[in-house]
Amino acid sequence: MSETGLRERKKQRMYQAVSDIAIGLFLERGFDAVSVAEVAAAAEISKPTLFRYFPAKEDLVLHRLADHERESAEVVVAARASGTAPLPALRRHFLDGLAARDPVTGLNDHPQVRAFHALLYGTPSLAARLHIHLERSETALAEALADDLPDALDARLAAGQIVAVRRILAEENWRRIGSGERVEEVREDAVAAVERAFAVLGAGLPGLA
Repeated sequence: MSETGLRERKKQRMYQAVSDIAIGLFLERGFDAVSVAEVAAAAEISKPTLFRYFPAKEDLVLHRLADHERESAEVVVAARASGTAPLPALRRHFLDGLAARDPVTGLNDHPQVRAFHALLYGTPSLAARLHIHLERSETALAEALADDLPDALDARLAAGQIVAVRRILAEENWRRIGSGERVEEVREDAVAAVERAFAVLGAGLPGLA
C-alpha cells in the first residue's frame, strides 16, 4: 500500500475511534451534557485536533452516516452499468437493507442501534444536522441521475423525492421499533411500504422506472 493510502487509513481509523468514544459518552450522559473538551480528553487528543476532524460537535455522531451519503448515487451508477433503471435498483437496494436489518432502514431492534437512533432523533441539534447529510445525499444522487434526466432541475427534483421517500420509510420503521415493536412485527409492513412508495415514485418519475 502507498504512503498516501496508509495515511488515509490512519485518518479513517482516527475518525472512527473518536466518533465511537464520543457516542459512548453521549449515550451515557446525554449529548448536551458532554462537552467537546471532554470528548477530546477521553480520546487523548487536543481540542483543536478534534475540530480538524469534526468541524461541529454534531459531526461526532453523524460520522456514522457519512458512508451512506453517496449510497443512493452509487446504486444508480452501478445499476446503469448493468442496464437496470434507477428506481428498480434503489427499490431493490432498500429491500435488501430491510432483509439485512441495516440500521439505516430503521428496521433494527438491537439495543445499541435503538439507543443510537434515540440519541439522533431525540436531540434537536442532531436532527437539524441530519438535514445537511440529506442535502449532500440529494446532491450526489442528482449528479448520478444526470444521464437519465439531463435537465439539472429535473434531476434535483427527482433526487429530492427519492431521498425523502427513503427517509420517511426509515423513520416510520424506527418510530415503530422505538415504541417497542420487534423487527418481526414490523418487517411485513415495511416491505409493503417500500413497494407502495416506489410505485408512487415510478408513476411520477417514469423516466427513471
